[in-house]
Amino acid sequence: MDFGNVSLTGLRVFREVAERGTLTSAATALGYTQSGVSRQIAALERAARAPLLERRRDGARLTPAGHIVLRRAVAVLDHIDATTRELDGLPAKAGTVRLGWYTSAGAVVIPRAIAALRRSHPAITVITREGSTPALVRALRAGRVDLALLASVPPFRPPDTESPPLVLRTLAERSLSVAVPATHPLALADSVDVADLRGQRWIASPSSREEKLMGVWPGLDERPEIAHTARDWLAKLHLVAAGCGLTTVPSSLASAAPPGVRVLNVRGGPGEQRRILLARLPHPLPEPAARLADALHAAVAEAIPPEPT
Repeated sequence: MDFGNVSLTGLRVFREVAERGTLTSAATALGYTQSGVSRQIAALERAARAPLLERRRDGARLTPAGHIVLRRAVAVLDHIDATTRELDGLPAKAGTVRLGWYTSAGAVVIPRAIAALRRSHPAITVITREGSTPALVRALRAGRVDLALLASVPPFRPPDTESPPLVLRTLAERSLSVAVPATHPLALADSVDVADLRGQRWIASPSSREEKLMGVWPGLDERPEIAHTARDWLAKLHLVAAGCGLTTVPSSLASAAPPGVRVLNVRGGPGEQRRILLARLPHPLPEPAARLADALHAAVAEAIPPEPT
């Protein structure tokens, strides 16, 4: 089989596997059986005369040949999708930007950036998706998003080791804070010592293979008591307001804290710095994406207060 005769369905399936990281999750997203996905990948590999995926226990990783096929598949599928939109009379893709964002960014930063962009450039359409850092990086590589807003923690390694490296722009670097109920004894001051966080009850996000436990102050020298788990950051803050426990808060969320919550700086101990990064592939940005990047930078600067001196 010549590679020039591969099907668009096979390319779409391959892109989905590259983005999702496993054949099983790609099959679920596409509504296929896993064996159907496997057959499509096998047909592509026969046409390429090389393995495109390295099957591992933790998922599927692209081989060097797989990276070549993905890069070309993304370009082909984007052209096909653009043709479909033009035939349907929809706006050209040049006015559309696809943005991925880490979970807590959706409370403040993303709405502010989109609102500002709508005021200054109303012809630009922004399509967003939320995800973990590994999922968003895969989406970037697969051409499903144009920009990805990521959260990074020390030691601030690159979000992946693939080639070519992603272009990363640091929008902010701030320390983590802690949210406490307004009725809590710790709420009497503007900051809290890390030693006072021992023995507290915490509200945390459930951990997963891709995401570590979030919500508990990092580096505590004890096994924390987790009273509640919630993925949504605003849900955690409302649980804090109800007096259910404490949770950590990215600086970008401080302004979104509901009544009944105090957001405090933490003194002593290692703490944890957070960087907000804007990631993209290493090619020139179309003007709509560049405009959105500027709007995101401004929204982050507005949402995150300066570090206390």
